[in-house]
Amino acid sequence: MHFLSADLENYIALNSQEEPVLLQELTRETHLKVVQPRMITGHHQGRVLSLLSKILAPKRILEIGTYTGYSALCLAEGLPKDGKLHTIDINEELFDMQRNYFDKSPFGKQIIQHVGDAVDVIPALNETFNLVFIDAKKVNYDAYFEEAIKKCTTGSIILSDNILWSGKVVEPLIKSDKATETLLAYNKKLATDKRLETVILPIRDGLTLSRVL
Repeated sequence: MHFLSADLENYIALNSQEEPVLLQELTRETHLKVVQPRMITGHHQGRVLSLLSKILAPKRILEIGTYTGYSALCLAEGLPKDGKLHTIDINEELFDMQRNYFDKSPFGKQIIQHVGDAVDVIPALNETFNLVFIDAKKVNYDAYFEEAIKKCTTGSIILSDNILWSGKVVEPLIKSDKATETLLAYNKKLATDKRLETVILPIRDGLTLSRVL
């Protein structure tokens, strides 16, 4: 579902910060070589992630769901020189493509890749994260969140992507649709969790911004 017309989406992109050339190249390669290229973060949302990261200037970022590395590169733009970004993806086939673009960027030495299930990887990370971005398997969002918040402190920001799920969250629920069912419960949880203050941003497919109290 497109929440805005194509004309409005184009207008927003044209009147936002220009997409970096490296990310334009990554977008092209993703569409040429990778299944489901629509999963890539994209120009407008990428600039939102970049600006949020620059405002926060987080020393440690955790990303759950790397895909081809677009969102990691956007988030890394806000890292201080001694900052690190840990990104986790279960698909090892994309590792080399991610690394290629990370190393082409100014942040290559600051981005640490992990391959595996985030529920297993996160507990082994000896870090406290100032910024978390969750964009992986939807049925596991709650598990990812609970592991991630253990690594956060007061003031940490947790971003959750695709929480409007193409508008399915306001449509009659199909019993077999576990992803939508999970997201409905997850959205309600974040809105009422006493550990957080939360707001949904209607950006692309929905982006939730939660601040740890």
